Amino acid sequence: MRLSQLTKEIDNALLEIQYSLIVKSRRQQIPLIQEIERLRENKRYQNPKSLIPFGYKIYSQSDEDGIIHEIFQRIGVTNRIFIEFGIGNGLENNSLALLFADWQGLWIDASERSLQKIRKYWHHIITKGQLKVVQAFITTNNINQLIDSQIDSSEVDLLSVDIDGNDYHIVNAITCIRPRVLVIEYNAKFRPPALFCLDYDATHTWKKDDCFGASLKFLEVNLAQKGYCLVGCNLAGVNAFFVRQDLVQDHFLSPFTAENHYEPARYYLSGYQAGHRASYQTLAKSLTMRS
Repeated sequence: MRLSQLTKEIDNALLEIQYSLIVKSRRQQIPLIQEIERLRENKRYQNPKSLIPFGYKIYSQSDEDGIIHEIFQRIGVTNRIFIEFGIGNGLENNSLALLFADWQGLWIDASERSLQKIRKYWHHIITKGQLKVVQAFITTNNINQLIDSQIDSSEVDLLSVDIDGNDYHIVNAITCIRPRVLVIEYNAKFRPPALFCLDYDATHTWKKDDCFGASLKFLEVNLAQKGYCLVGCNLAGVNAFFVRQDLVQDHFLSPFTAENHYEPARYYLSGYQAGHRASYQTLAKSLTMRS
């Protein structure tokens, strides 16, 4: 058999394997999508002010993209600036989709390896200033300097925090900006009225156990003191959404309590994909063509 023919047959075999894996993945997605639809039929979500029916995924972990979009549909946008801590490899977080809507912002992450990929593939949008990336292990002592060195405005539309531990303490330490919308991970193991918050530890790293973050009730009570109202959680029970009190008006479902908005841990709902797998090239080519 000639080498060229053998190479062709190997390529065809690999394509068949890849296709079978895609088919298998799609079959696995169906039960998850059906479960999401079933849960949304619950009467507690039928109020038009509930955020749950508006959830969908583009690049977020689960349905956060849709909820964020709906929040800004209700309160409007100003400068379209976002800040996100804990962005992983950059392909699954709460602000990536906003770059396609002409937002700009700042990503901070402790992983230099992840940021190397982001800098490599998204060099164009970083160079023109649409996206700023900073490698740093965030603490209460350095967070204001990290933000202040990159963001000129004291008001930003969105702050998203997911650092698996000191989330509340970092948010509480921020004084250089007043985000209009705050997305923060909560520890859904602790149902209302439990008041739980991990003690601050500047060296904390998550061990993939229940020792992380804060309960929803703790966040509701303490972030209210900073001027924020709890307006909802996502269906997977991962992220809580807060809006600055001066913007809430009658746009969201009251009362703004953990008892009203708590969602239990349904982490299995984060396993579905929005279309094909995410790639660095999609963002790079889309924004390059528009520039």
